[in-house]
Amino acid sequence: MSAVGSTSSYSTSGLSLTGSTVTSTPTGSTMTQSDFLQLLTTQLTAQDPTQPMDSSQMASEMAQFGQLGALQNIETSLTGMSSSISANAQSAQVLSSASLVGRQVLVPSNALTYSGSSVNGGVNVSAAGDVVVTIKDANGNTVNSIDLGTQQAGLAPFTWDGKDSSGNTVANGTYTVSANNGGNSAALTTYVAGSVTGVGYGGSSTGTYLQVAGIGGVPLSQVAQIN
Repeated sequence: MSAVGSTSSYSTSGLSLTGSTVTSTPTGSTMTQSDFLQLLTTQLTAQDPTQPMDSSQMASEMAQFGQLGALQNIETSLTGMSSSISANAQSAQVLSSASLVGRQVLVPSNALTYSGSSVNGGVNVSAAGDVVVTIKDANGNTVNSIDLGTQQAGLAPFTWDGKDSSGNTVANGTYTVSANNGGNSAALTTYVAGSVTGVGYGGSSTGTYLQVAGIGGVPLSQVAQIN
């Protein structure tokens, strides 16, 4: 009888002992290290005195079990350390991000909130060309268009003063914002600036996020600019 590899389970079938019978495990089934040791103990107890088990074989098997146990303990320790390091890193990121509370950040958004003061934003320009930002109300009516002129590829800033195309101040509320490049109908990604009001952790899928006034929760990784 010999230990198998360096895993914690062992396959066996049709096991029989001289002078005694031990119920065998079904073909293809596995048994744990504890099961294996129990069978070994049973074999030693029921062995034929005229044909005792080879002591060198038993010593070899026990040495392999000792190595296996040590490897399993190391694996468990490393798993615990990894989890601890990950948790500490997450906590550190949340704590360091707390310094952003009260700061203005530029985050992806196709909606902006007007409350009496100018709203800043940006457009991710994919290729050089004339960039036009369009502001619409809740009914989908165009309130104003802001021609940024020719912009190079990159982040192009814009500011909306809260007025319509006739120069009248609009009502406070939420408006949609979109942009296109050089008359191309394909929409460009728009960003809106907002004040950070809080920081949190949204789990492994979201990670650290910022609560941005007028926008909501935004993953830290999506922040384009901090002012």
